[in-house]
Amino acid sequence: MEIILIRHTSVNVPKGTCYGQTDVPLNPTFEQEAAVTLEKLNAYAPFDQVYTSPLSRCNRLATYCGYPDAIRDPRIMELNFGDWEMQRFDEIIDPRLQEWFDDYLNVPVTNGESFCMQYKRVADFLDELKAKPYQKVAIFTHGGVLACAQIYAGLIEFENAFTSLVPYGGIVKI
Repeated sequence: MEIILIRHTSVNVPKGTCYGQTDVPLNPTFEQEAAVTLEKLNAYAPFDQVYTSPLSRCNRLATYCGYPDAIRDPRIMELNFGDWEMQRFDEIIDPRLQEWFDDYLNVPVTNGESFCMQYKRVADFLDELKAKPYQKVAIFTHGGVLACAQIYAGLIEFENAFTSLVPYGGIVKI
């Protein structure tokens, strides 16, 4: 099965803000960014099935690209930043912040997830997807999910998950 993963376009959120599962707005440049993504995506179409994160930043891109009825699945949402959602990293006063920075793979955010927890839910989604009769699938999702999928496919290692993030509007094939 060929899986095409598409990261949402850029968000209108101050740099350094934890916005994982918060439904944040896209930048005013959405249409220009989405047009570039659509042009690249056309090289991979058609798809047997299309999925999207339920968050509007992914739904909006899926709709723009011609897939308003994409299946929404919460397992392909971004990392749950729990109590840190919509806070700037440099303003978080949670004493667990340093623990998380030291071991984000295993230490969950306060009332949120660790990267390994996110990986498990993405891997569960991909395991289920592999059992379906599709040849080619598109998934509109988030940077962390693209990293998890690349780890799942053996393209990158856990330790390199955030040093090789796909840019906004970018596409990865696994």
